[in-house]
Formats: sequence, structure tokens, C-alpha cells
Amino acid sequence: MPRLKHLCAGLACAAAIGLAAAPRADAKPITLNVWTIDLQNQYMFPLAQQFEKLHPDITVHVKHVQFQDMNNDLARAAITGNVPDVSYIDNPYVDLFRSRGMLLNLAPMIASSKVIDLSKFYPGPLAAVKYGDAIYGIPRGANTLALYYNADMFKAAGLDPNKPPQTWAELYLDAKKLTDPAKHVYGIAFSAVASEEGTFQFLPWIQMAGGDYNRLDTPDDVKALQFWQTLIDEKLASPDTLVRSQYDSTATFNAGEAAMAISGPWELPRMATDAKFDYRVALLPTMTAGSPRVSALGEGDNVIFAKSKHPKEAFELLEFLVTQMPHVWNDSGFLPVEKVTVDHPKWPADYAIFLQALQTARVRGPSPHWADISQAIQTAIQSALTHQASAAQALATAQKAVDAAASQ
Repeated sequence: MPRLKHLCAGLACAAAIGLAAAPRADAKPITLNVWTIDLQNQYMFPLAQQFEKLHPDITVHVKHVQFQDMNNDLARAAITGNVPDVSYIDNPYVDLFRSRGMLLNLAPMIASSKVIDLSKFYPGPLAAVKYGDAIYGIPRGANTLALYYNADMFKAAGLDPNKPPQTWAELYLDAKKLTDPAKHVYGIAFSAVASEEGTFQFLPWIQMAGGDYNRLDTPDDVKALQFWQTLIDEKLASPDTLVRSQYDSTATFNAGEAAMAISGPWELPRMATDAKFDYRVALLPTMTAGSPRVSALGEGDNVIFAKSKHPKEAFELLEFLVTQMPHVWNDSGFLPVEKVTVDHPKWPADYAIFLQALQTARVRGPSPHWADISQAIQTAIQSALTHQASAAQALATAQKAVDAAASQ
């Protein structure tokens, strides 16, 4: 059935499309156990309370798990048989849990759902959970990468703030003009840290060059890593780029110590407070004019574990969460993964850019061996940027590691 837009929100919207349910006369009260990376008052916690009001016979027990601990905690829970009914999983790791038979295939329930219409989901988020005809989760929201830039610094450097760089060559030239050692200002900030964040930031550059996580060592792929080398070697980006997280690298932009920064929409609330200048957002520059535009896909998915004792009720929770998609940007800072209307979005100009970037955002993987693949990419980045190896050597080594992981 068509999704209702503009007409309702929150509980009223859920009731309007038939999600409000009276207690089942012949059913005993049940408890759904839900694991999430959210803190109190974020996404799952308030929405679970709203769901309980619609379903008085269902109690939702929400447990916070640290992001970096989630995979290991879920693996341990599987061994003991104490997995939750519903959990958050970072999008590149859905394939790991799916491959081990731990997740419920939601396709049969989606087929009869009056709420979830997969044709309205953007390809990138859907790719993280769709395997053939099977669906192993529902994307809860997304984030992606774009180029923040200081329009005031653009003007001061003689650059047009209405014309952000469109290609790698233009990005290099602009970064060179914007770099001001006397004022301790770098042209650009990004994160090449040896963690998943570094992989997340680098993959779009490889993909814009025609490669991918499993095709890393073509001549154009090498050019992508060489481009990062040039930014570091010519001091257009800080040497600390190798150890700074995305949060820390964006902080240098907010402080006026970098004229541009590659980051995501999660920074907008902090930037609105900390950045005392005219900042704007543009799509990531492409390799050359007219070449493919790619961005990274972040955030995660809500999954139901195969051993859940209450799969029907767990799916009802997932349906309710989908009805909240028009509100996730304003309420939680996520991009909606469905083609829905967001009324009165916060930061409307920035929202429009990030939503456009989402159209070409690609999931990391998917592969059940993502941890090993990501580690190989991180190692290649660090090796090349510290000149322990050439870009070609670093990526060739990474390719061998990726091939070895895929053969397991």
C-alpha cells in the first residue's frame, strides 16, 4: 500500500497505517530483547517506548552495547544461546552473521507486509541485507561522506565559494591555494587512521577509480592512493591524518585549521555550534570530469536472530521502525534509506547534498570476511602514506590478503 506522507507522525502515523494493535486476547505478554549501539534517548530507546504504547502486551528490553564490542558480544551470545531477538549490526558485517546461519530470512514476512516496500529502498542500503531472494535485515538509516568547505577561506584565497572542486585535480589545486602554513591552516582534513574509519574514507576513492574492496591493484586504483600520498607529502593535509579519527579530523576544520574536510552528516550538530564561519557541503569530487561518482555507506541494519522465540513480534517492531523513516534525519541524524519525504529537514541545503550522495553510496563488501579485508586496506593505506611501500606495492600486498580471505 502507498506510504502515508505529510499527514502524520510518530504514534499517530503508526496508528493511521494500521500498526496500532490491541492486546491479543489469547496471548501472554512477551518481552523482546533488543541490542543497540544507541545511548539513552537515541533512536531505539524512545522508539521502543512508542512501540510498547502501540502494543501493550509487548515489552521491549533495550540493551546498549558499545559499537566496537557488538560483533564479539553477539558471537559470544550465539555460543551460549542467549542472542537477542533484534539487534543492530554494522552494514558490512551482516554477511558474516548471515553466513553462519544466525539471522532470520525476513523475505517471507516482507512479502506479506503492508508497511515495508523494498522497491522504495535505495540500492546501497539494500545491498547490505539482500542476498539473492533472501533479506536478512532492514536498514535503519544511513550516513555517507561529502566535502565540507569553509566558504570564507575560499573567498580569502580568491576561490569562488559557489564552485567547490569537482575533480581530484581541482581538489588538489584548491587545497594548495587554501593551505597557509603561516596561519597553521591545511587545505584539507580527512581520516586515514588504521581502523574501519580509514577504510570507510578510502573506499570511495578506489571505487571512483574503477576498483572495489576486492579489486584494489589496477593502475587507476594506485592513482587513488597516490593522490592521498600527494596530499600528505605536500603538507596539504596534516601528518596527523594517519592517526586522527573522523571526529578529530573534522574538529580541525571546525577550529579553522583546515579549509576543507571529508566527513558525514553526523557532524552537523557539532559543526553548527563549533564552526564560527560560513561552511558548506559539496559532493565528493570525481576522479576526472564525467567519471563515476561514489560515496561511502555508513550506519547499520536491524536484524532478527534465527533463534528468536518471538519472530512475529520482532518483525512488527521492525515494521514500526520503518514507519519512522521520515523522521530519522531530524530526530536521529540518519539519512532515510527509503524514498520518503522529510518535512522541514534540519540543515536543508546540507540534507539535499547528503541525500544526493546516498544515491551512489556503496556498502563495504559485502563479505563474510570483511574484518580481514578491511584490515588489509588499512595496512595498505598506512604503508603507502608512511612510504614503507609504494602505493602500487601496498595495494598489491592488500590484494593478496583480500584474495586469501575470500578463499577461506
